[in-house]
Amino acid sequence: MQISLLKYIFLIMVKVISLGGSIVAPDSVDTDFLKKFCALIKEYLDEDKSRKLIFVVGGGAPARLYQKSYREIVTAPDTNAQDWIGIAATRLNGELLKALFPGYCRENVVTDPTAEINFSGQILVAAGWKPGFSTDFDSVVLAERFDAKTVVNLSNISKVFSEDPKINPSAYPIDTISWSDFKKIVGSEWVPGKNVPFDPVATAKAAELGMQVLVAGGKDIENLNHILYGRMEQFKGTIIG
Repeated sequence: MQISLLKYIFLIMVKVISLGGSIVAPDSVDTDFLKKFCALIKEYLDEDKSRKLIFVVGGGAPARLYQKSYREIVTAPDTNAQDWIGIAATRLNGELLKALFPGYCRENVVTDPTAEINFSGQILVAAGWKPGFSTDFDSVVLAERFDAKTVVNLSNISKVFSEDPKINPSAYPIDTISWSDFKKIVGSEWVPGKNVPFDPVATAKAAELGMQVLVAGGKDIENLNHILYGRMEQFKGTIIG
């Protein structure tokens, strides 16, 4: 898809933002980032009361810490149990995010993206749903439901790389990539806590729906500003799809 068409689609639709737990609570809650994030979001929404944003938040440090503790204690860790621990962490972060937007977010934190949802405010906050995938998948389900053609994936990486640069120093950043090529990077199997730009289950669903996913560094507030206002010629990150 051409950038101009992507810009047009992104300006007229509900925006769905998958907010990685790695930027909300990388070790502890990042209050400095959240202050800047909230200020930008409130300014954006106050300019036009018809604007709506859906935030789907991940688990971050609490999820990793408790999942790791569980694996160290039991001899045969259960995958579903690890997922439920991670889901609980996403819901904690979701409650925090909702509390930061009084008046903007009127509904309870969404924990089932397929349930009846009354989106009466300007912000809807969602968290983990059930085992088998990450909140990336929840963001795709909500995007489909609310006719959003693009999901913005904000995390602690600024772009998709050809391989994990921590493992292969020769890995290179990618500006645009097809779903078929992206699947070769992330694989097809979900593992709790798997460190990939967009989880394999969400990848398969987004590819099936023909969605676009923008991968960007979540703490780059200026870049997020460009994304919100559709200034895609200034966008820094990776476009998937």
